[in-house]
Amino acid sequence: MSNHRPILIVITLLVLLCVLPIAFRRDSNQGKASQARRLVIITPHSESIRREFAEGFARKWKIKHGEDVYVDWRSPGGTSEIRLLIDASFKAAESEHRQGIGIDLMFGGGEPDFASQARKGRFIRLSVLDRHPEWFGENGAIPATFTGERLVAVDGSWISACLSEFGICYNPTRWRTLNLPEPRTWQDLTQPALRGQLALADPTKSGSVARAFELIIQSQMQRSLADPTRAGLTEAERLAKGWTEGLQIIQRLAANARYFTDSGAKVPLDVAAGDAMAGMCIDYFGRTYAKEKNRREPRLAWSAPATGSTVSGDPIAIFRGSVQPELAQAFVEFVLSPEGQQLWQAPAGSPGGPLWHELHRPPVRRDAYATEHRGDAAAQSPYVRTDHLTYRPELTSATFGTLRKVVKAMCIDCHDELTSAWATIIEAGMPADALAALCDISSMPYPGVGKGDPGLDNQNPITSARRSSELSATFRANYLRAEQLARAHLQESR
Repeated sequence: MSNHRPILIVITLLVLLCVLPIAFRRDSNQGKASQARRLVIITPHSESIRREFAEGFARKWKIKHGEDVYVDWRSPGGTSEIRLLIDASFKAAESEHRQGIGIDLMFGGGEPDFASQARKGRFIRLSVLDRHPEWFGENGAIPATFTGERLVAVDGSWISACLSEFGICYNPTRWRTLNLPEPRTWQDLTQPALRGQLALADPTKSGSVARAFELIIQSQMQRSLADPTRAGLTEAERLAKGWTEGLQIIQRLAANARYFTDSGAKVPLDVAAGDAMAGMCIDYFGRTYAKEKNRREPRLAWSAPATGSTVSGDPIAIFRGSVQPELAQAFVEFVLSPEGQQLWQAPAGSPGGPLWHELHRPPVRRDAYATEHRGDAAAQSPYVRTDHLTYRPELTSATFGTLRKVVKAMCIDCHDELTSAWATIIEAGMPADALAALCDISSMPYPGVGKGDPGLDNQNPITSARRSSELSATFRANYLRAEQLARAHLQESR
């Protein structure tokens, strides 16, 4: 008997592992996939968001119609992966003369990604605009635009479901060791004291990260336009200078970066763990992980950079050829309703709030902030703050694709050379000639209002790749020269 005891123990443990999750799970209102109407949604949203909205919608639909609903989530990765999958799916559908791609909705991601899909005619008009016109417009709960960002598509093909903002996350304990004021601008993260201490995400993998870099550049362009010392310059010259200064800030951020990650969630986690001192992340990640990690001591703080970021929308849309158009339209209406909007910000377990986890996302409805569930909700409303950047799409929106590839060529492809040169320049005391070589952006001038780089944005992938390769080679040569100049200064000082 004693010989069988270890085996029995192992079997018992395996049975418990299988049974306990079932015994202790929360009851779900979602019907089983084989017995319910299926709604297929592609999304970059987290599991917590997917679970709460699927549960809330299934419960509401069951009460109203007596039918079970199963939400079939498709989460291939970030917005870049989703875009590639959608493009391939529609290409296959067109070749097979099919109307749809077997996916009903797109839920979450940046406005540029939704605007791009809408331009290709892949979305249908959302009926909630006609069913509840009182929700929208200047006097409604959901404004058409905010901080210059569009929240509702002009053609009604997509509507923002919640708000998002890119900002600075930092470790308060580690930051205090620098004896510097808390970071409040993007420039605060370019200081030499932060060399090797920043965590950044790859803008080629995430539309929201790419938009954050675009806003850094646009904020500098707007400052250049308003700079009284540049009044004698033409508008084109002031814009070009702002473009260059914005790229140089991104370059210095990259010079201080430990890495560029494919996962935006990794940034605040590493900052909270002390593996990085600061980084750039979306408000959702910053606030969620701050609440999780700050239970014993302050390990993570998040703040929006003053006049360095806009508040943008995180939209929802229905694909052309949806298999369940009625169900899809109802899901959109639920998400935008007062009931659905409370899921974004109400405490878990509160009346009308999420069942499992607080989601830490600002609702798009202005009236959602006047809530009985949270007394400080009104104070947290993005709609009452006054330190936002106001986005001017005519300045940089056409360069969105260009910027992704520029950052890759300038910062990611030659990151080793950039960080090595920056370290040597700091050691040499920041000599002006070495800094000038490092920060030479002349190979990537401002394309002009309403324009992108014709090489980088070329429809021919070979032409685009050749231009990217040329830029990488140019920046790599700049960094190697900058390091050589800095080393020469070091030798002279010895």
